[in-house]
Amino acid sequence: MRISSAEEREFLEGVFTAYSFSNEDSALLADTLVDADLRGIASHGIQRLAWYIRMIKEGTIQPQNKVKVLKETPTSLLVDANKNMGQIASAFAMKNLIKKTKQVGLSMAVIRNSNHFGTAGYYSRMAVAEGLIGIATTNTRPLVAPTNATQAFLGSNAFAFTFPASPHPFVFDGATSVVSGGKIQVLAKNNKPLPGDWAIDGERNVIHDAQAAEDILAKVAFTEHQTGGGVLTLGGNSEKNSNYKGFGNSLIIELLTGILAQGSISADTNTGEHDFSQFFLTLDPAVFGDLETFATNATAMFTRIRGLEHTPGTQIMIPGDREYKNYHENLQQGVLLDEKSAAEIKEIAQELEITVPKFK
Repeated sequence: MRISSAEEREFLEGVFTAYSFSNEDSALLADTLVDADLRGIASHGIQRLAWYIRMIKEGTIQPQNKVKVLKETPTSLLVDANKNMGQIASAFAMKNLIKKTKQVGLSMAVIRNSNHFGTAGYYSRMAVAEGLIGIATTNTRPLVAPTNATQAFLGSNAFAFTFPASPHPFVFDGATSVVSGGKIQVLAKNNKPLPGDWAIDGERNVIHDAQAAEDILAKVAFTEHQTGGGVLTLGGNSEKNSNYKGFGNSLIIELLTGILAQGSISADTNTGEHDFSQFFLTLDPAVFGDLETFATNATAMFTRIRGLEHTPGTQIMIPGDREYKNYHENLQQGVLLDEKSAAEIKEIAQELEITVPKFK
């Protein structure tokens, strides 16, 4: 079924307002989820709502808390998200970095005491909309088993990078694991198998049962009980396929987030503090030359790549192509929604006594 993005936005704003977020914060939170759904990233869209509400009720997310700036220089920010939603502190940090970078050419921010922040690309696209290069990263709950390990330790640790180009910016936004936990969650909700070698059990055997994988992730990500299994690093289950490179990429994100923020590493976010950390960087390419020339040259490279010979029935797509295509189509047709998420939405609406959005 589908729901119009306008209906989704109005409903989400009503839900967040009902849970004591300010009107401004409610609008931001709704926008991040609607944006993910429009781009076809259902794992980070409205299907996350029931999960967010559970964390609000548990006190992991504290809507009334305000973002704090702990330390600031002309080129940096250290921000305390103060246990509120990660989107709020992240948008605050990126807006301030854009101002700084336009003045000095480069700036960075680290956020501590945060929560899930949606899609990393949402923030790096804020930078590229202003003609800047943007980088956004986060650690997460422990979901990913390092090379040769049988237990999860790392987060899925998303990384996003944007660069000016036409007809839309280059946007790479992805986990440093083979898949985000949210995609497994969506498949489990809909009783579908894992289509690739994404997850392992406690003996490091690949599993394709999405619900079994989700059960494993729930144990390692939301309880202090150490159990086996998890998501694989980029490169899959074997060192022969260079999965140590994915392991290394994930460790870099851990260093830039949990370690640099002096917060929890992913392995420890399921105990005690439940705190995530984020890292952002913005760079003005104009410090190296003409912005239009950079964008033109990048566009020319992407055009050549898209035009390479390819296997029949396939298409060569640059990171960002699929998401921008989805965005325009879903804006017209409405956002796809699975039946279980639709049922959750109806339950939330009834509990809060607000209007249930219309489904097509």
